[in-house]
Amino acid sequence: MNTPTPHAPASPFARLLSRLAPIQPAETGAVVAAFFLFFFMWSGYFSVRPVRETIGTIVGRDKLADIWIITSIVSVLIIPIYGAVVARFRRSVFLPWMYGLVALVLVLTGLALRGQEINMVAGKFFYVFISVVNLFLISVFWSFLLELFDRGQTKRLFGVIAAGGSAGALVGPLISDVAVPYIGNSGVLFFGASLFVAAIFCQRVLLGVWSVRTDASNKAEDRPIGGNPFAGAMIILRSPYVLGIALFVVGISCVNTLLYFEQLRMVEEYFPELENRTRIFARFDWVVQSLTVLSQIFLTGRIAQKFGVKALITFVPVIMVIAFAGLAVSGSFAVLTMVVIGRRAMEYAFVRPGREMLWSPLDKETKYKAKNTVDVPVYRLSDAMSAQLNNWVAGAGFGIAAVAWLGAGVAALWAVLGFGLGRSFEDKEKLQGENRTVGNAHQPEGRRVPG
Repeated sequence: MNTPTPHAPASPFARLLSRLAPIQPAETGAVVAAFFLFFFMWSGYFSVRPVRETIGTIVGRDKLADIWIITSIVSVLIIPIYGAVVARFRRSVFLPWMYGLVALVLVLTGLALRGQEINMVAGKFFYVFISVVNLFLISVFWSFLLELFDRGQTKRLFGVIAAGGSAGALVGPLISDVAVPYIGNSGVLFFGASLFVAAIFCQRVLLGVWSVRTDASNKAEDRPIGGNPFAGAMIILRSPYVLGIALFVVGISCVNTLLYFEQLRMVEEYFPELENRTRIFARFDWVVQSLTVLSQIFLTGRIAQKFGVKALITFVPVIMVIAFAGLAVSGSFAVLTMVVIGRRAMEYAFVRPGREMLWSPLDKETKYKAKNTVDVPVYRLSDAMSAQLNNWVAGAGFGIAAVAWLGAGVAALWAVLGFGLGRSFEDKEKLQGENRTVGNAHQPEGRRVPG
């Protein structure tokens, strides 16, 4: 990433940020723009997410598992469309349009859901749409940042930038929690749409930061990537490292899904009123994000720098083994609540930034095409299979204890895979560092590749 000259005076705000987090003054503009882009995007999503969960309780667990199959099919079908867009259009064109499309759909869905009764056709469409698009939004966001920042910066800055998303994910559901008794579920969707409009402006600012970079050795040109729209799947199958990331995402999905369906069942049992369900789901979200944002600002970057990516993506699965065991023994709503909140907070604070850092040594096509294939269809297909597995276990009469022990086993495999991926990432970093050293040694004096 291009930065001002070392002699450029730093603003008081930049100096303050450098004391609070490992941000160099020259990086302030890009970090602040990325922080607020993530804030508005994620506050928009998390403000409407409780409405999705409420619709899920109305649909019911058995039918919802089938909707997850539809969601996974849509996720697979949309990948070649996305691949064609990435291949033909510049990021400065299609990235802002993505937020505009989401805002439009939220407004139209909000109009359809106005009234006392939930329009289930519109509700199911919204459930599928937001379940697919949220993974695209987060995947494309991190893909863009992986172009903007180099590997050293990702370790220092991704935790701070991720805190912008966590702050948005705190503010969005907190406002929904307070406002839904007055504006209803449709009003919440209109509010979410306005936040995505704000994200468009932040995206333009970040694209402006990108366009003024002048370091030719680091600058990623704003042009179509080209290539085959189906290249993502082929890259995954050819690369053991990328395949490992895909399997790691399967582990995340399986653990999340097993907890998600138990959460839906208990909320449906304890809260019969629909607006109360929306409020309790919103409360889950803002409590999670309250815990997450502080960790991301003060811990994530420092842990990554001191212990490496391997620590970020390994210790959370280990903790989940213990948490699932506790849930199997207790089986209470209170314990489930603690496990769900703890799992989500730790995933957002540590696993998500660490998982994104795994892509940093890879080329642009892999970051956009293979990454989005992993983040969307692979994730949603795993969701669908895990949902069917959960239904089979519950339908067989085994109860929450069996689901929890199954989750503990999956979390153990997830931990082993995370440890192996972390070691592979470190090997790639070491090899690329050696290659850069050799390349610099052959550069004429004064023309070495910028570090």
